[in-house]
Amino acid sequence: MEELKNHIYDETNGLHYTLIGDYYIPDLELPEETRPIGIWGRMHKDYLEQYHPALYNELILSGKLWTYLEDLNEQAQNRLDCIITQMKDAEGITEELKFQDQMAWVRAMNSIRSRAEEIILRELIYKEDAV
Repeated sequence: MEELKNHIYDETNGLHYTLIGDYYIPDLELPEETRPIGIWGRMHKDYLEQYHPALYNELILSGKLWTYLEDLNEQAQNRLDCIITQMKDAEGITEELKFQDQMAWVRAMNSIRSRAEEIILRELIYKEDAV
C-alpha cells in the first residue's frame, strides 16, 4: 500500500493540504483583524447564520466574514450618529433644553435613539438585500 504524503499542494485551486487521519484538510488562514465587530456586527452575524447559512459559510470559508462584519458595524454606527443628529435638529432638541428641563431632554433623546436604532435594524441589519 502506498504511503500518503503529510502535505500536498493542489495546483487547480492553489491550496495546500495537510493529512489528518485519512483525510486531507486545507490549510486555511484567517486575515488578522483588530477592529471589534460591535453590537451591529454581532446582530447581523446571527441573522446571516440563521437566515442565510450559504452566504454565511461562503464568507467564513473565504476569510471575509470578520472584515465584512467590522465594516457593517462601522457603517451602522456612523449612520446612527447621523440620524440622531438630524432628528435632534428637526425636533429642536438643544443643549438649552437640557439645562432647562433635564427630564424632557432625556425623554426626547431616548425617543430619538430608539427610533434611530429601529431604522438601522431595518435598513442594515435585518434587510434581505443587506448583503
